[in-house]
Amino acid sequence: MPNVSLSIVDEVEAAIKIGSAEKRLDTVKRVTDLFLLSAGSLNSEQIDLFDEVLERLIKTIEIRAIADISARIALAEMSAQLAPVAQAPRNVIRRLARNDEISVAAPVLAESARLSDEDLVEIAGTKSEAHLLAISSRWWLKEIVTDALLARRYPSVSRRIIKNPGARVSAAGFAVAIAQAESDPELAVETGIRVDLPSELRRELLRHATEAVRSRLLSRAPPHLFEEIRDAIASVSAGVDREMSGAHDLPAAKRLVLSLSAKGELNEAALFGFARQRKYGETVAALAELSRSTIEVVRPLMQSLRDDGVLVPCKAAGLRWETVHAVLESRFATGSMAPRELAIAKGRFVKLTAEDANRLLRFWQVKSTVS
Repeated sequence: MPNVSLSIVDEVEAAIKIGSAEKRLDTVKRVTDLFLLSAGSLNSEQIDLFDEVLERLIKTIEIRAIADISARIALAEMSAQLAPVAQAPRNVIRRLARNDEISVAAPVLAESARLSDEDLVEIAGTKSEAHLLAISSRWWLKEIVTDALLARRYPSVSRRIIKNPGARVSAAGFAVAIAQAESDPELAVETGIRVDLPSELRRELLRHATEAVRSRLLSRAPPHLFEEIRDAIASVSAGVDREMSGAHDLPAAKRLVLSLSAKGELNEAALFGFARQRKYGETVAALAELSRSTIEVVRPLMQSLRDDGVLVPCKAAGLRWETVHAVLESRFATGSMAPRELAIAKGRFVKLTAEDANRLLRFWQVKSTVS
């Protein structure tokens, strides 16, 4: 390797001093290829040598790269080749990452392990939105880096960070995202379903979210967050702290409903009474019994902010619209549905046939048993 090292140095010196632009580009490619061919067997001293000679060459090429497309292409190709290499020359990587041309910087910003958190924070604070987007794509980001990225408040960058499961976000970072989410529905939904979002910040997000965002968030919620998000939506939807009945109500409610059924006292009037009093657990259990379904089927329908699903067991049970209306509103501890929402729900309920409702319930029953 010593003789090879000397020949590399001599070739680079010649290319810099007397070589044409084309000669320098060719030398960059040859030296990069040589490094890649032997990277796994090089010691730290040899890597430092490649680092030194490549950085010198890059300096001469960068001057031309502003106006010369071939120079930009050469640097971009070098960046793409070196980005995944664990032993890549550190100074070369740092120089490429700071290049104003995003085609040059992006590969190493998105992938190179040779960039430190300090490097990423500095670039996040000084470079373009495109540079920040590239950093946001890294498979792993620490809070110190995401804080710096989010502080620039680019919507596209915030969305990419929040969608990146490998990006750790601090409470301060989430606060920035939540502030942006007030005018960005996509960001609001993606932020709301982050498992690491603190509960108090999730409630703050929902407090300012539109009904459309709340509905989308609930439909996207992972199973282990569904209850928390559903309860938070119920709590903030009327503008005051309130909670829907939780899962702990259901066992006692089921026993009560089965007792009424055994005595022949479970009917639509009983269900109407439960719903009007907003006894959520009793309403779920009674609707499941009257529709010849199960709590496992009816409960998710009641938890959804969409009305369509709840109408199915109501139709199967042969309920009057007055009772259906009460059942729909029993999903929330306080407040009433908007007149337009009620009108739409009533229209769908009228069009739904008992035959179709029973067919859907049987399908959902089988599906819930299998899953």
